[in-house]
Amino acid sequence: MIDRQGLADFLRRRREQLRPVDAGLPEGARRRTPGLRREEVASLAGVSVDHYTRLEQGRGSAPSAAVASSIAQALHCDREQRDHLLRLSGHTPPPRRAGHHVRPGLIALGNRLVDVPVVIVTDLGEALWANPLGHALIGGVLGETGRERNIVWRWFADPSLRPMPAEHWERISAAHASDLRAAFTRRDGDAEVSALVADLEERSPEFARLWALHDVSRGSVDRKVILHPEVGAIELRCEVLLTPEEDVSLHAFFLLEGTDSAQKLELLAVIGTQVMQDR
Repeated sequence: MIDRQGLADFLRRRREQLRPVDAGLPEGARRRTPGLRREEVASLAGVSVDHYTRLEQGRGSAPSAAVASSIAQALHCDREQRDHLLRLSGHTPPPRRAGHHVRPGLIALGNRLVDVPVVIVTDLGEALWANPLGHALIGGVLGETGRERNIVWRWFADPSLRPMPAEHWERISAAHASDLRAAFTRRDGDAEVSALVADLEERSPEFARLWALHDVSRGSVDRKVILHPEVGAIELRCEVLLTPEEDVSLHAFFLLEGTDSAQKLELLAVIGTQVMQDR
């Protein structure tokens, strides 16, 4: 539903922030008020002056998604501002997708964190990349294909593969389900997320029960206890950094003070390097 007053306020404020030169227009004579004129915005957007004026006055018919996008372009809105304008106009912004592409900057950041395990995953839980220490931490997930590369799928489809103590299972299961619900909502139930949810519901009664609760969240910080076959339990703090598209995130695992995690990560770094050299 259109937020007429919110849209009117946003359009007016955005228009007043622009200079003619920003929109490729000549400065011309001195202006009585700052910013572009309504007729200039209307011309740049390809809409009638009357329609645009009515929108700024909080009246008239709601703009179509195409018209709202054209106005956003005329007002030199960035992606966040465009999406905000679309929502105020009563429309759902287009989905943002990085797909399975990992930006070089994320990889560079992960490689610089040499003493911190880093894993990059999709919003559906598929592992895409890890630095050497992250690779050593999560084991052979990155060497798998298809669903077996998906951390959420593996967690629910085969509990014997869960790399955490049983006393943490309930909490982590709930977090996985609510994170996936957030992705489902953000993606508007597209084919990829719908197929994963349907397969999980069929495969795991636990997931089906949690999914039915409709809990929605996107965790950004969590405490993890990873059971590693070589060094035992490692207690870590997981920080999740989201990309602008929000369908790819970087998970960095930091030491927990008062634990022996530092010594175990040092040993893991040696073991991981040896394994990678043996391949």
